[in-house]
Amino acid sequence: MNEADFTVDVDDEFISREKAKARELRQSQWWKNRRGEGVCHYCRQRFPAGELTMDHVVPIVRGGRSTKSNVVPCCKPCNGKKKYLLPTEWTEYLDGLTKRSV
Repeated sequence: MNEADFTVDVDDEFISREKAKARELRQSQWWKNRRGEGVCHYCRQRFPAGELTMDHVVPIVRGGRSTKSNVVPCCKPCNGKKKYLLPTEWTEYLDGLTKRSV
């Protein structure tokens, strides 16, 4: 499974533009506050802020944008498992996280 398997009708210019917006958003106080809460959006576990990454809920290669409503703090294991998937495409993994925490 790779990025090409999940791309929609987005071109390289769109991807470059959205990645640049993401870099800017990572420097914002809003993002620093979100990451500073120290909680992964998906598994809900606590992490030091520096260990959380920015995840696009709808990935850029799937047409997602770098906006406050589409980015969440995410731990590296969850981000690595999610890759280019939409949350609805990996509900089995998310359901497993919920069952383990109960």
